[in-house]
Amino acid sequence: MNTASLMTVVSRFPSKKILVVGDIMLDTFVWGNVDRISPEAPVPVVEVVRDTAMPGGCGNVANNILALGGKALVLTVVGDDANGERLRTMMRSSGAETDGIFSDTGRPTTVKTRIIAHNQQMVRIDRESRRQIAASVWNRIQTFLHERMGEIDAILISDYGKGVITRALLNRLIVLARRRDIPITVDPKIEHFLEYKRVTILTPNTNEAVQGMRCHRKPQSEEEMVSLGRRILQVLRSDALVITQGEKGMTLFEGRRVHHIPTRAKEVYDVTGAGDTVIASLTLALASGAGMRAGCEIGNFAAGVVVGKVGTATCSPQELAAIMREHAR
Repeated sequence: MNTASLMTVVSRFPSKKILVVGDIMLDTFVWGNVDRISPEAPVPVVEVVRDTAMPGGCGNVANNILALGGKALVLTVVGDDANGERLRTMMRSSGAETDGIFSDTGRPTTVKTRIIAHNQQMVRIDRESRRQIAASVWNRIQTFLHERMGEIDAILISDYGKGVITRALLNRLIVLARRRDIPITVDPKIEHFLEYKRVTILTPNTNEAVQGMRCHRKPQSEEEMVSLGRRILQVLRSDALVITQGEKGMTLFEGRRVHHIPTRAKEVYDVTGAGDTVIASLTLALASGAGMRAGCEIGNFAAGVVVGKVGTATCSPQELAAIMREHAR
């Protein structure tokens, strides 16, 4: 598709509502300076300057959808605690629909705290539980899906392996998507890779594709990459697959067809969150009537915007239009 056709797809984003399902987390950052070593142990002393926080996991995916002009309905589980309520407030402030954020009294809200001094991450502290969600919460999720599926244009699964995505929920979502003939896309977790069967498209990076298929090494050539992609399609029976490869772009597998899409980034400052941007924009594009190749082109352009920013970032429709026009010239 040419730039004008791609922009026509993007212009439909505001009318599309995406159900974002997965693990949400609170990403907190402690910023400071180091000027001395502790007298108690040979470790640096970080003098705190400021604290920041943002939604991570499927929360960041939802924020990418919202930034692109789409609507996001979040389905996830948090703890019955202050951090869970903080995430609800953050997502609501971003414009997401939050009545699908359920509390589970048996688990804490996932919180990842990064301590950073002089722009160098010193340590990360994780507070989480990977247990499956309580049966009572699962029942509420099923009721929610029954009541809300009629308003959904696509399902996006953002799996971080924290217990929300189970085989039962995955199977239920795939059945609902197939029944309503809407796209269901997956940003996969290695441990669950072989369970994502009959989805519309998966978006693993090279490491996730290799480890998910239990391979012993990365592809060493284009032929080996093609062989890996076709094997994944055969095993999972998905409609399509796109393997993202950082500065090398991405490769789309659809049936027997293989398309390599080179990166559209002019400069790469930070790849943090680029995968979230790819699947958010790809899912919106598929919901808006784009074919697989056009959807991946849009996702690739959006990723080209965010990797040119420092830190976890999003892409606006204006930025997407600008990079598309620049490429067309």
